[in-house]
Amino acid sequence: MKFFAQLAGRGSLALLMASTAMTTAAYAYDESPMLAEQVAAGTLPPVDERLPTNPMVVEAIEVGEYGGTWRRAYRGPGDRWGPTKLMEERVLKYTADADGNVVLTPAYIEDYSVNENSTEFTFTLLEGLRWSDGQPVTTEDVSFWYNDVFLNEALTPTIDPTFSPGGVPMELEIVDDRTFTVSFAQPYVYFLNILAKDSTSEPSLDRPSFLFPRHYLEAYNDRYATEEALAAAAEEHGVEQWTDLWGSKGPITSWWQNPDLPVITAWMIETPAPGNVVTMVRNPYYWAVDQEGNQLPYIDRIEHRLFEAADSFNLMIVQGQIDMQQRYVNSNDFTFYMENAEGGDYEIVSWRSANVWSFIPNYNMEDEVLRGLFENRDFRQALHVALDRETINELGFSGLGEARSASPITGSPYFREDWETHWTEYDPDLANELLDAAGLTERDNDDFRLRPDGERLQLVVEAYQDYASPILEVAADFYSDVGIELLPRIIDRTQWDDNRDNNNYVMQYTPFDRLSIVPADPRNMMGSDSYANQYFVWYSTEGESGIEPPADHPIRDVWAAWDRASVAGSIEEADEAMMELIDTFVTEGWVIGIVGEESAPAIVRNNFHNMRAGLVNDDITRGIGLGQTQQMWISQD
Repeated sequence: MKFFAQLAGRGSLALLMASTAMTTAAYAYDESPMLAEQVAAGTLPPVDERLPTNPMVVEAIEVGEYGGTWRRAYRGPGDRWGPTKLMEERVLKYTADADGNVVLTPAYIEDYSVNENSTEFTFTLLEGLRWSDGQPVTTEDVSFWYNDVFLNEALTPTIDPTFSPGGVPMELEIVDDRTFTVSFAQPYVYFLNILAKDSTSEPSLDRPSFLFPRHYLEAYNDRYATEEALAAAAEEHGVEQWTDLWGSKGPITSWWQNPDLPVITAWMIETPAPGNVVTMVRNPYYWAVDQEGNQLPYIDRIEHRLFEAADSFNLMIVQGQIDMQQRYVNSNDFTFYMENAEGGDYEIVSWRSANVWSFIPNYNMEDEVLRGLFENRDFRQALHVALDRETINELGFSGLGEARSASPITGSPYFREDWETHWTEYDPDLANELLDAAGLTERDNDDFRLRPDGERLQLVVEAYQDYASPILEVAADFYSDVGIELLPRIIDRTQWDDNRDNNNYVMQYTPFDRLSIVPADPRNMMGSDSYANQYFVWYSTEGESGIEPPADHPIRDVWAAWDRASVAGSIEEADEAMMELIDTFVTEGWVIGIVGEESAPAIVRNNFHNMRAGLVNDDITRGIGLGQTQQMWISQD
């Protein structure tokens, strides 16, 4: 188990932090032939004028060759995170070292430093760093992000707790045109890890930490543009008000929708969604090279072809239409992939998933009766022990996962064996006893239990993956055995997201993630976009909106633990609070973990190179991005 092999014990998360960025020696830089043609035509500056003075060096597994189009598939406009994770950049990001261990690596910065008590973090941008349109990246862009977006209540009405530890937002000091310091009122030992996972949050989809292209976006910002100009822009782009131009789905700041938006990523959008084919093209000003001075990325374009059903996607695989993809490659189809590998001219490269496929009840739902049942600890425990996870693993995951709770994965510095097995033993007799103890003793003519209001006890569970159907049917059989009617619903991902965002669901089936480096994003466990989103909104807005939990609700203990961790003076003290947070989350059993740590297979065509095996796939480490996609390449012979 290499993922956390260098973490010897509590407090060792600091070992993840690299001290400086790598810089190059004197190189004769090389570039893609498609860019060389533009240079020759006079439409693009030479490569050494486009790169920073000392570009970042990405050690390619094997020095590649330029060219080609990387073909993959996507599910529609709501599937923006798949393409995003191919190309995200953070000021620091998680990468895998030669042994597969996760390390925190500088990206588009020359270096960074942290003061002794972790209250000040200083960053220096690469000299000569440029946006994809060739404009310089300077601390003017940092100042714009901070003063005109982050502190602009029209765009950021609520500052996320992860960027305001102790309730005090981060502060910014501009040192010079490349150097800036971010400071906090109290120590914040987890800050760099949070940056690597989540950048500086909304409102922008690819979210480069601290950077917004001022020269482009000030035309859509109320600190610079007139009301009339903003209203005209909103009308032009078909939104109600100017603030709707912003955000992860806004037509201006979403790279997924706007080819004109300057970015610093390896690729940029060329043909945006929606469409049967969405394409991304290389960024001629990307700031990294390989170990021989070749400007990255190697691959010219990435093409995402629309599909609607898992069978259609699998057909694309066996027909050789997928060059490399891990997203939507289902472990339950592993045998099918193996049987067709030779004919499809591909191999299967496996990672280990940090997800735990789970049932996530909505503790803020409008149905007061069901909400009351979910808040009953006996009822929750019954939902856990009524499931035979081993059978679900065999039938739904080809035995490639393990029965477990929603808790930190094996190898994580936050793993505990008793958490992994909490309420996971299959015991239908106990489930029946617990349901009786919860007062659900009456049954209808079909032997389903009746709710306190006399209605049948039904739980509608939503999923957006069509391959989830057989898993949900097996789970429904187990719940039926104890008198609960589970009603599976497979719906569109966009609708699934909307139902979650609008608090309009009973239960959802989805992977519960962020279970590797937990402090990098504890918000799932705190209820955000999860089992108690409206409670979390109340917490994060300090009571201005959302739903207030009861005074004795244990979710308040979760929040209190994070409040202590986020201002702790040492890693050891912060980790102690984090362990309390995780313990409350797991032992309360709010999320019903089923199967996790499954094999995460990727389809890799035989002419596609530098896709490593054996890494961990987690949202915290940005999924496939951990493999550094800019150093992947396609044989052109």
